[in-house]
Amino acid sequence: MSVSTINPQQLAELCKQGRIELIDVRTPAEFREVHIDVARNVPLDALDPAVVMQSRSGPKDAPLYLVCRSGSRGKQACEKFLAAGFTNVINVAGGTLACVECGLPVIRGAKRISLERQVRIAAGVLVLIGSLLGWFLHPAFIGLSAFVGAGLVFAGVTDTCGMGLMLARMPWNQVKEPTSPCCATEEVCS
Repeated sequence: MSVSTINPQQLAELCKQGRIELIDVRTPAEFREVHIDVARNVPLDALDPAVVMQSRSGPKDAPLYLVCRSGSRGKQACEKFLAAGFTNVINVAGGTLACVECGLPVIRGAKRISLERQVRIAAGVLVLIGSLLGWFLHPAFIGLSAFVGAGLVFAGVTDTCGMGLMLARMPWNQVKEPTSPCCATEEVCS
């Protein structure tokens, strides 16, 4: 079964008509930076379709919308739901970036380096280090650059990035929960 999609304009219309359930599957740090005001955060690496479906606040047969930064992780999340037998999931094409451009209401927080940029920085640094070590110390270090290159090809072909999944778990991509109960509102912590 293929993944159903909706464009940001259609999502905006649905938001105007009433309450929809929208899950943002980006990292907590990315979510904290900017997110659609009606979205709640369930990171892709922690996504359990059965748990999400059990915790729904609306009708269980109503569509569940999934969004990420640009649409790729949202599609992966939809595929997880479909594999678990839940067919009423819809990916937001273009992700949060397209929704911001469309004018959907968003909540903005502290600016962070996106996960996509972190992957590019890490891959570039590893290729540079492998090349320099191979040139100056021993040719076997070129294998590091080859390994990173193979990982990038794999990520491009499968649309799954192992480096991105590892970076998503790094401490700087985690959000500490507020310690004060007065700050524990749904808007801040969702």
